Amino acid sequence: MEFAFTDEQQQLRRTVREFAEAEIRPHVRQWDEAEAFPAALLPKLASLGLMGMLFPERYGGAGLGYIEYVLALEELARVDGSVALIVAAHTSLCANHIYKFGTEAQRQKYLVPLAEGRWLGCWSLTEPQAGSDAGGTQTVAERRPGGWVLNGAKTFTTNGHSAQVCVAMAVTDRSAGHHGISAFIVERGTPGFRAGKRERKLGMRASETSEVIFTDCFVPDAQLLGRPGEGFLNCLAVLDGGRISIAALAVGMAQGALETARSWALSRRQFGRPIADFQAIQFKLADMAVAVEAARWLTYQAAWLADRARAEGDPPRRYTRQASMAKLVAGETAVRVAGEAVQILGGYGFIQDYPAEKYYRDAKLCTIGEGTSEIQRLIIARELLRQAAATA
Repeated sequence: MEFAFTDEQQQLRRTVREFAEAEIRPHVRQWDEAEAFPAALLPKLASLGLMGMLFPERYGGAGLGYIEYVLALEELARVDGSVALIVAAHTSLCANHIYKFGTEAQRQKYLVPLAEGRWLGCWSLTEPQAGSDAGGTQTVAERRPGGWVLNGAKTFTTNGHSAQVCVAMAVTDRSAGHHGISAFIVERGTPGFRAGKRERKLGMRASETSEVIFTDCFVPDAQLLGRPGEGFLNCLAVLDGGRISIAALAVGMAQGALETARSWALSRRQFGRPIADFQAIQFKLADMAVAVEAARWLTYQAAWLADRARAEGDPPRRYTRQASMAKLVAGETAVRVAGEAVQILGGYGFIQDYPAEKYYRDAKLCTIGEGTSEIQRLIIARELLRQAAATA
């Protein structure tokens, strides 16, 4: 087995790390406290190709794979999870849905400006009464001559206020259950389409999370994404890649928390010596480092499998289990490692002037967004049992 990165991948990591340190870190606290969306940063992210990493160059992308994508997200999240989340929702949810299931005309019209970073994308699946049970979608799309009329409301939409393009799911055939949900591309400025309340959050506060509301919103047939009734099934494939994104975010934040704790342990003195000299602190740091590395390589494995599936044209189920495992382990690791970082900083870990508390707040989303830890366990168990039945 070969675990080494190519020279190009190593250079990518260095480039994104340098960018994050120079362009993001000086503003992290300000953006967080003001809950300010860093719009001015988006062209800079785009100039590095970070808004379209997964897509071929003919669609304005960088033509890279999930390994490179994970490396970039990890480095962004190491400094600020909010920025990494903006990129992840734009890329692996909105743009990737269009890339995977859109027509050539839709790719040219929507994917190209998204991949080039000229437009920002959002993806709306969750509703007030349809979270883990996404099949309980209530937003409806009724057939009209030449298109569809959408009515309903979505919630927890990342980039919801600033996005130029929204991919939204709506019921087109109530009697068909999961097979009666379709996906639509909705442009900002479309009559009857608007962003609703922007949520105030525990963490990831520089990232927008808002309602998206449809009121007699007419969408032409050309903006139906995929076949009618296949929107929910397509969402499952999109979420496999999305969960790898969240795992990468979690690994990055866990690494940032670990580095914060290590730096503090080396500089903080008690009883006449650095607290890093004490075995209790050393054991904490050791356990944190092991957990981060385990989560990192589980995430890399899922990314590697995703790249193989894309290259070989295999169905997404090829890496569904590994994507859920990566998200589950990385998300829970980020929460645990960030908590230990707060503990090592002691009283200073509870103060906003120091970064540990922000990692602690931000990390929690990784056990909730794009499928809770409980849902990941259900998926993993289902895939294991399916595999057992297939080989019986």
